[in-house]
Amino acid sequence: MPSSSSAYRLLLNQVQSPKDIRNYCINDLKQLADEVREETIEIVSRTGGHLGASLGVVELTVALHHIFNTPDDKLIWDVGHQTYPHKILTGRREQMPLLRQAGGPSGFTRRSESIYDPFGAAHAATSISAALGYAVARDLKEENHNVIAVIGDGSMSAGMAYEAMNNAGAMASRLIVILNDNDMSIAPPVGAMSAYLSRLLSSGPYHSLRQIAKGVASHLPKSIETAARRAEEFARGFVTGGTLFEEMGFYYVGPVDGHNLDHLIPVLKNVRDRAESGPILLHVVTQKGRGYAPAEASADKFHGVNKFDVVTGIQVRTKAAAPSYTKVFGDSLVEQAEKDDKIVAVTAAMPSGTGLDIFAKHFPNRCFDVGIAEQHAVTFAAGLACDGFKPFAALYSTFLQRAYDQVVHDVVLQNLPVRFAIDRAGLVGADGATHAGSYDLSYLCCLPNMIVMAAADELELKRMVATAAMIDDGPCAFRYPRGEGVGLDLSVPITPLQIGKGRILQEGTKVAILSLGSRLQECLKAAEMLQAHGLSTTVADARFAKPIDQDLVCQLAKNHEVLITVEEGSIGGFSSQVLHTLAHQRILDNGIKIRPMVFPDIIIDHDTPQRQYEMAGLTAEHILKMALQALDEEVIYQSAGLAS
Repeated sequence: MPSSSSAYRLLLNQVQSPKDIRNYCINDLKQLADEVREETIEIVSRTGGHLGASLGVVELTVALHHIFNTPDDKLIWDVGHQTYPHKILTGRREQMPLLRQAGGPSGFTRRSESIYDPFGAAHAATSISAALGYAVARDLKEENHNVIAVIGDGSMSAGMAYEAMNNAGAMASRLIVILNDNDMSIAPPVGAMSAYLSRLLSSGPYHSLRQIAKGVASHLPKSIETAARRAEEFARGFVTGGTLFEEMGFYYVGPVDGHNLDHLIPVLKNVRDRAESGPILLHVVTQKGRGYAPAEASADKFHGVNKFDVVTGIQVRTKAAAPSYTKVFGDSLVEQAEKDDKIVAVTAAMPSGTGLDIFAKHFPNRCFDVGIAEQHAVTFAAGLACDGFKPFAALYSTFLQRAYDQVVHDVVLQNLPVRFAIDRAGLVGADGATHAGSYDLSYLCCLPNMIVMAAADELELKRMVATAAMIDDGPCAFRYPRGEGVGLDLSVPITPLQIGKGRILQEGTKVAILSLGSRLQECLKAAEMLQAHGLSTTVADARFAKPIDQDLVCQLAKNHEVLITVEEGSIGGFSSQVLHTLAHQRILDNGIKIRPMVFPDIIIDHDTPQRQYEMAGLTAEHILKMALQALDEEVIYQSAGLAS
């Protein structure tokens, strides 16, 4: 339920769905926007999440649901991290205190959550493509509703947005794209004059005059017609900044102040009522963090926040027991770059998220943020590698998926020494399935000459950065999770790893647990439990998913009754490499019991990381259960309280 402090939000308390605000006057809409903003701040102060982007679109959200007949009109948000106000207005207000928690709303749009979310998204630049699909489907069914895509200027750095615009501009389908420019990176100044021009350009009379002019020009010689058309388009572009979009086939309107409902409402109404087919782009300028002083003053506009005090804006931060893996990577890369001036770093709009902000402070001329353009990032890194540099491409696992063709075609086929630093490997908590690093082991281990490492702890990550810096004859990747390390001493001297060699941490005779990645601590706990039941257990850290340590794998299989592999990834990754090796060494012919433990074949929703790994079946208790089942130790199994 909404908190008691929201009881005074008189208009918002009357809103059960967008239809309740369709008849509101401008003053009521302004009051509603203020109440939605207050509600959003209050909710996120208790849950954490993406605050700045949501505050920036409060007025735009209210205006869209006032003007358009959602959900019949399809409103598609790009990325979806700015949709908290949208969720509040579309029947999910009572669930919002559980935002990004088990059983609560996702931090992004999600089709299964609401009919007001026609397309799920958490990656950038998908909205125009999806909206065009909806528009064409509407036309094929001879229906007449509106389709609206809202895309941020940051997402416009992604090539997919332009691919979609190029396609949409060549088609007759009626489509509305709203460019939410919240970084002032495109827009000229906004105000009364630009609002007047936007109303004029979106209005019926201007549109009719324009069509008349086109008709007259069409009867003139071709050269004069072309000159007239270009003169009008470039004149409009000079005034409004829309020439690029016009050249791509969009009718451009804007910029409009996205916080001024007196300007925004009439323009949206004109855009809605525009009779002509074809795509239209409305350029709206907003401010991230709008209406909350701590967010407005923050460098990142409170993009992603922990719980915080509403009055002061101070975020609740628990004292870290150990540095995060992301920080360890950033610091380790700086250490290597101080010794080698050929090391450079590339990221795709995530410098702080990947730790490259640390690198950039030390080497600003050797760090490249290419925007939301993972495909370009990978091929750009390949070009650097071609000319003798040592690029580290730092990307989240889930974002690297977007550049898989470039990994294959531009890096692997040319055997270029691009080093992929893969953050957010495994499950990631509140951000949920859209940001989980579930598949990189599977999609990288199948590539020829690709070296794939996974860090079991922060010291191992430091070693892997040094190892990657040393590799100069082909591509490599190393993956590591979100969150803190285990608290190891990072000041000890390190040396690069021997390629394709794992390590044994403790030796036993009955059960062997072969871990890849940061589930190693759970494997060690499981070994203690097994030892307590009288089952002597070996624990090994594979370090490399590829090339696999064949000697280690074969030794474990030959000398133990049960071999369990544990990895934070989907089927087809590390365990497939192990089984392939054992099959070709004919060790599987001798009755060894092999039990691969991978992510289940399901989508794991947002929750705490601990709960997610319980759902995935990758805790110490699950490893113990797997070993006892494999040994048919039914008595021990039941006494351990693990019987199913």
